[in-house]
This record gives sequence, C-alpha cells and structure tokens, in this order.
Amino acid sequence: MNDPAVQQAAREALALRQNLAHDPHRPQYHFIAPGNWLNDPNGLIQWNGRYHMFYQYNPRGAFHGTIHWGHAVSDDLVHWTDLPIALAPTPGGHDAEGCWSGCAVDNGGVPTLIYSGVFPQTVCLATGSKDLIAWEKPSTNPVIAGPPAEIRDASGGHFRDPFVWRVNGQWHMLMGSKVDGAGGLVLLYRSDDLVEWQYVGPLLQGDVNQTDPFWTGTMWECPNLLDFGRRQALIVSAQATHAEFLYPFYASGHFDGSRFAPEIQGVLVHGGPSCYFYAPQAMCADDGRYLLWGWLREGRSEQLSIEAGWAGVMSLPLVVSMELDGRLCVEPVEELASLRREHWRFENIALSDGTDMLLDGVIGDTLEIVARFEMASGGEFGLKLRASPDGREYTRLMVRPAEHQVVINRDHTSLNEDQDRDLGAAPIPPLANGALTLHIFLDRSVVEVFVNSGMSSQVSRIYPSLSDSLGIGVFSRGGSAHLLSLDIWQLASIW
Repeated sequence: MNDPAVQQAAREALALRQNLAHDPHRPQYHFIAPGNWLNDPNGLIQWNGRYHMFYQYNPRGAFHGTIHWGHAVSDDLVHWTDLPIALAPTPGGHDAEGCWSGCAVDNGGVPTLIYSGVFPQTVCLATGSKDLIAWEKPSTNPVIAGPPAEIRDASGGHFRDPFVWRVNGQWHMLMGSKVDGAGGLVLLYRSDDLVEWQYVGPLLQGDVNQTDPFWTGTMWECPNLLDFGRRQALIVSAQATHAEFLYPFYASGHFDGSRFAPEIQGVLVHGGPSCYFYAPQAMCADDGRYLLWGWLREGRSEQLSIEAGWAGVMSLPLVVSMELDGRLCVEPVEELASLRREHWRFENIALSDGTDMLLDGVIGDTLEIVARFEMASGGEFGLKLRASPDGREYTRLMVRPAEHQVVINRDHTSLNEDQDRDLGAAPIPPLANGALTLHIFLDRSVVEVFVNSGMSSQVSRIYPSLSDSLGIGVFSRGGSAHLLSLDIWQLASIW
C-alpha cells in the first residue's frame, strides 16, 4: 500500500515492536499489538482474499481505557501487517468513551463495522473505503440507543458486542446482555438496511442458578452464531461480575430464525474459573472454514503490564468444527506449519514411576510440540515446559488418567510471581486407539494445549524469571507411562 498514512502507521508500529522485542515474555508467533493494550478480536473479515483483524486497543498505555479499534491484515493467517487505527472515539459522540467490540460485514460492496458505543452502551456503524483503511461514522448513529424496553431496567444498561450476518436478504444481529438476578441473555434483532432495527426477542436466556454442567454466569458477552447445517452453535463469553471474566462456552442446537433451542453445552476453551482465553470471535472464510480468535489475558498485575509496555495477546488462529453429537472442536490452522524450523523427534520412551528428566539438546521458548502417550490407568505423567537446568523453575503439563484430566500446573512456574497452581482441568475426550495426543504451542508466556484433535483445549499464561528456563522434560509419578512419540519444532517469529 502506497498511501503515506499507511506507510507512516507501519513505521510507527515497527518502531514500537522493535522497542519491545527484548522482552522475554512477549510472544513471537501469536498476533500481538505493536505495544500498549489489546483485548477482544473484532471485525474479522476476509476482503478481496485478505484476512482483516480489528481489535480493542488503547494507544495510550498497557491498560484498559480509551478504546480504539486497532487493525492488521494478513495474506496467510500467519504473518500480519499493521495498518492505521480504524476507529477512534469521537469527542461528544455516542462512542466518546470508547469504541467497544463488534463485527464487520460486506453490505453490497461497502465494508461496514457494527460496534458498541459507550457510555451508555449503544450500537453504532462505520463505513469504510474499498481498502478498509479509511472509516466514516454516519449521522444515523446510534442505530440502536440501548436495551429493549422490557429489560432496560433489569439489564443495568449492559448491551454490547453486536454480531451480524445476512440470510435471504435480511440482516440479523445478536447482542449480549443480562437480566439482574436471572442470568445472561442474548438478544435478537432484524433489519433490511443495517440502520432501522426491529427487536425480535431473546434468542437464549441463561439461569444464574445453573451449575450443571457448569455455571453460565450473570452476564453474556460477545455472542457468535455458527451454522453447521445439521445444527447451529451459539458461543458466548460469561462474566461472574463486571470485573470477573469466566470462560467462553457454547450451546449446540437449532436456530429457527427467532429462538435457539439448545441440546448440549460445553466450555469452548478451559483455563479455570477465570479463563485466560476470553471473548472469541469467529468468521466464515472464503474456503468455508470457521476461523476463530480469542483474547489471551495477562496473568500478571496491571502494574507489571504497564511497566512492560504491553498487555494482551491474540490466540492462535483456530478452526472451529462440530462433531456428529454437537460438540465443538477447536484446532490451530494448518498454515502455522509454515513456521516450523529445527525439529527433534523421540520415540518409544518408557516412563517408569519416578521418571523426571530433561530431554538432551532440546531447548526453546517458541515451540510446537506433539506428544502421543499410551494411556495409563493411574498416577500422573506428562511434560515439563520452560524448565531450568537446576530444577527450580518449570511448568508441568499433567495427565491425570484417573480423573480423565489434563492440567497445567504452575506451582514452580516463576520464582518471582505468585500464580495459581492448577488451572481448571481440560477433560480428556474419548481416545483414538488408546492413544492420547497433546498438541502444545509454547510461545514465551503463552501455553495453548489441544487434546486429541481439539476435542478439548486449555490455555495458560506463564512468566518464568530465569533466563535459562528453556528446557523440555518428561515425568511420571505414582505409576508408569509410555511416550509413543514426541515431535518438537522450533517456530519462527511472525514479525
């Protein structure tokens, strides 16, 4: 792009990236803002074959506030180019306090962003140039001024994160909301032109008292509706309180155009009662795949993030698919294999009770790991990541057969930070030929784990303090285990 503004934005972003490149906790192959604050992925769209990602961004520092829409573009889902900020708050406007989350659509050849203005929380539009660089906000904003009358008081004004799609010439929109004392809520609207919207009613309402199979919280954010033909899947992110995020979960069932009838529910990505993976957004690519990114929150204090100069990471680009029984799977896109460099392979390693060793010659903090274990009946076994030679620092990826769980244990992750020991367990799905496959992506402070082709997954953040915490190890205790194969690749930076 030869536009001077675009070139200037790219130079400024590159300078900021280079200034932060020395940080040993800053990921190298996950998308991350040039600096400062990043949260929800927004406006995911494939335009003229190129993938555009917008995201919640604060250009003023590594803390939540003054939210703009950052913007980047990719030709391959792996490498990204920074573009100028797309949306900024308009002083005195309906988004003066921030341009919060939303989506992007193709409105008859006109790229259009639908997003949340605050405060109060409203629905606003912006239309873009053909290259998606310049954006204008029409005088019709806000196109929806707040929650519908029937829940206005009970919602406390919580009304955000529009998700829009078109069917048979008509636009549909989902909004996240709540009813105090009752639970989270997804609202459904329809429109012919994206400007005049008709409220249809609640698409699905939660029950704040529901605890089985998991608690669905008090507020639902970032709704997504994915159509797999035989069933549809609704994905939402649940909050416990305004300041306490839970996890994204899904309900699979049937959408009849007005209501959603759920059949099964499941946590999309595990990580404990306050999951590090939150606010995912999905898009349908030109090749028919549902692609999804989530915001990976920090696990350190706000002050440490401010001192570091950055906060927030995007998950890997993921493919969402549905099993025959309605369960959702998330797996990294195959395009990531282009980053593979040095390769180590091990086969048929017997892990007797008490085994605890580092693999000779294998070090790194930007790795992809595929481990296949023969499932044991008891004890616990697994891998050690970011392990120091003296044994003082390490993170354990633990398989607990008796509990049918995979757990990221952080009781020795850092000498300097007090992190929770065990994160919420990822359940072990049915095994293929008795083998358990763990697909792990380690990117400095990020750990993403996909179990048996993404039928279960888990995310964590870790912050080792020793510069030599780079080893990879294996262990078994309370029983023996068999490591069928272990492949490890060093992954290149995407910048």
